[in-house]
Amino acid sequence: MSDVHRTIEAVWKIESTRLVAAIARVTSDIGIAEELAQDALVTAIERWPVDGVPDNPASWLMTAAKRRAIDNLRHGQMLQQKHEEIARELHEQQQRLGEAMDHALDQVIDDDVLRLIFTACHPALPMEGRVALTLRLVGGLTTEEIARAFLVSEKTMGQRIFRAKKTLSDAKVPFETPRGEELQRRVNSVLSVVYLIFNEGYTATSGDEWMRAALCDEALRLGRMLVQLLPAESEVHALLALMELNASRTAARRGTDGEAILLPDQNRSLWNRMQLQRGLSALDRAQQLGGQSRPYALQAAIAACHMRSRTAGETDWQSIVNLYDTLLQNAPSPIVALNRAVAVGMARGPAAGLAALDSIPQSALAGNHLLHSVRADLLIKMNSYPDARQELQRAIALTQNLREKQLLDQRLKQIDPSV
Repeated sequence: MSDVHRTIEAVWKIESTRLVAAIARVTSDIGIAEELAQDALVTAIERWPVDGVPDNPASWLMTAAKRRAIDNLRHGQMLQQKHEEIARELHEQQQRLGEAMDHALDQVIDDDVLRLIFTACHPALPMEGRVALTLRLVGGLTTEEIARAFLVSEKTMGQRIFRAKKTLSDAKVPFETPRGEELQRRVNSVLSVVYLIFNEGYTATSGDEWMRAALCDEALRLGRMLVQLLPAESEVHALLALMELNASRTAARRGTDGEAILLPDQNRSLWNRMQLQRGLSALDRAQQLGGQSRPYALQAAIAACHMRSRTAGETDWQSIVNLYDTLLQNAPSPIVALNRAVAVGMARGPAAGLAALDSIPQSALAGNHLLHSVRADLLIKMNSYPDARQELQRAIALTQNLREKQLLDQRLKQIDPSV
């Protein structure tokens, strides 16, 4: 790859989100906006090696997109794709379209990007569509990169993205930032998408690797962007805090051969102290904004309890149980109840932990390997090895991640060397 092509790749990574957002504000259609931005990228790949990299790459790309938009309009291509009302307006106002796109990058870019995020995460889309579109439009990842991260074919991921854009177009979803109560509802959707992306990167549900670092990085980038765009939303700061705190342990979560290392066994000197401090600062900000009892803030506070302990043995497990009690009351879920049972087992002994685990409706966690893994751990501590062996075997059969399966295999061999 030449230096010019590396520059184009770097510029695109930095500017693509703003470019698509700025164009979408003018066209009111993110599908067309992405196509125009991609056309501008192709033009850059053709021209920059010959003419040199322009002094203002973002402006150059915007100008190229504007020219292609006007060309398409003149040839009727945009008229066939656009909603009739908008198409008529654009046809009647070609000159205004050019002028608007000339200035789009200079006009409240933050608002444009925020509109793009809310559109990509619109509740009209299924969750897989929101995730795919967010990574494509806001994260700037290629379809191939997203497909690789989620272990599906490029064709499958391309179809998801296509369906998502078509759904937004057919539903005539406006390119806008919601307000009032609708803003709050939509913020929750956005945060759910970002956290899902982070979690899939942090502990991959399937595949050969324990982590997918690219997804963690994208989620963190999106979280930091949201903090800049929505500085008064406590849960935005709280989600960023949660992700920063968890990500600060990354170097300690994998061994030299990529094997999984759980929190109690991690070398805490490998934790990223600067990132840890960023997470604690974001949590402080969320609490200052009055969000200390909201779900992401509570989860971040739990992570902070772990991070503030110099050793695993010094962890304040009772405080963690208390936080889980509040979380279970405010945002009940089977996974929260499962994690609470782990904390109860650490704070009050394995028998209490097992009782807490048994209080969860088993149907709520049917097919989840973590239920059996947690139960096995508690049974081992109670010296109930035959029952623990059965639970580990069930967990191994259910997990789809190779590294997690290896970890469970190792625990099984520790209690049953004949395996």
